Amino acid sequence: MCPMKSNRDRARTASGKSAALGKDIDLADYTDSAEEPSALADPSRLSSRDKKQMLQVGITLDDRDDRSGTFIQLDNTPLCSSTSQPGIEVMAISQAREKYDWLADYWWQAVAVDADKYTARVELNRANGYFIRALPGYKTIYPVQSALYLSTPRLAQNVHNIVIAEEGSELHIINGCTTSLVGQSGLHLGVSEFYIKKGARVTFTMLHSWNPEIAVRPRSGAIVEEDGLFLSNYVLMKPVRSLQMNPITRCVGERATVRYNSVIAAAKGSSLDVGSRAVLDARGAKAEIISRAITTGGNITTRGYIAGNAPEVKGHLECRGLILNKGGMIYAIPELKGTLADIDLSHEAAVGKIAEEEIEYLMARGLTPAEATATIVRGFLKVDIEGLPPSLSTKLQQAIKASEKDIL
Repeated sequence: MCPMKSNRDRARTASGKSAALGKDIDLADYTDSAEEPSALADPSRLSSRDKKQMLQVGITLDDRDDRSGTFIQLDNTPLCSSTSQPGIEVMAISQAREKYDWLADYWWQAVAVDADKYTARVELNRANGYFIRALPGYKTIYPVQSALYLSTPRLAQNVHNIVIAEEGSELHIINGCTTSLVGQSGLHLGVSEFYIKKGARVTFTMLHSWNPEIAVRPRSGAIVEEDGLFLSNYVLMKPVRSLQMNPITRCVGERATVRYNSVIAAAKGSSLDVGSRAVLDARGAKAEIISRAITTGGNITTRGYIAGNAPEVKGHLECRGLILNKGGMIYAIPELKGTLADIDLSHEAAVGKIAEEEIEYLMARGLTPAEATATIVRGFLKVDIEGLPPSLSTKLQQAIKASEKDIL
């Protein structure tokens, strides 16, 4: 039931570029120690302030009837984990390693431990995080929710997550990352490994809400087997000092599919380097990468990479950027790599400002310039995601709508 040992070498090769992406972070500026809070039997006992922050990233704690499970980590300490549906496991990764000897066979298989100094720090500090697993044939009725909460100034939050969807299962996860810090620095290091077995489906929606002093370094990898599906959605609409992420999915089984969707905004002073990669190594595998980027003064590098290495694979990249204020920059880098004749890979990229004729058209119908701009931006940010459950789709749109005032 473990992944092939060669996956580690392939993950290392495919993720080798990540060390050169984005701004460098001096790890010596951050500490790994923080006061360890007591475990919570009931997460609704968190303070109203903490609950409000988590609600911004789709995490609800008072009424959990619409969740199949909950995991909350404060700084580097798991606070609570629970499940409300048979066949679905949610627990701290430290607990899972004690419970399952075979979990060692998955450790650092989808992400290389030596990919860069950030992955190395996560390993050296024995990071905690969540373990989420759907047993064979089980499907989540409601999403599993996980919250990674940063509350200690100058702390490096070290996280290592593993998600396993066994054969024929289905998992929907909403992952919210946020902070209670205001005007104080912090570092979030998040390693996430996804294993989607034959005929399984995983929908992973990640919402980030940080502050202008936080640096964020997620490192993610997925391995998708025959007829499996990995659907990954990412939303960042709040200011952050520095973000660098370039997740990779390897489709190793026939007809395996991956879809990446991202919606990001960069305020003045923000530096974002965001990408997605797909490697199609099996017949009939498919990949789609769609990104929407808006800058109101910050710098964005948006990347997309698809490699076709097997017959009848298909892949498409779509990168669109919108510059709202002077001083902002968007750098779109779409990459396609084909090694066979019998493949179909394509891309399109566009960066620019709102066309004056679009503003004038809406103003002629009674809108003010501000209302016309807001309408156009709202339409630009709307991404129709095939296969997203209604509950997650609602959370996604709510997160985008709640942040409109920050970018207009």
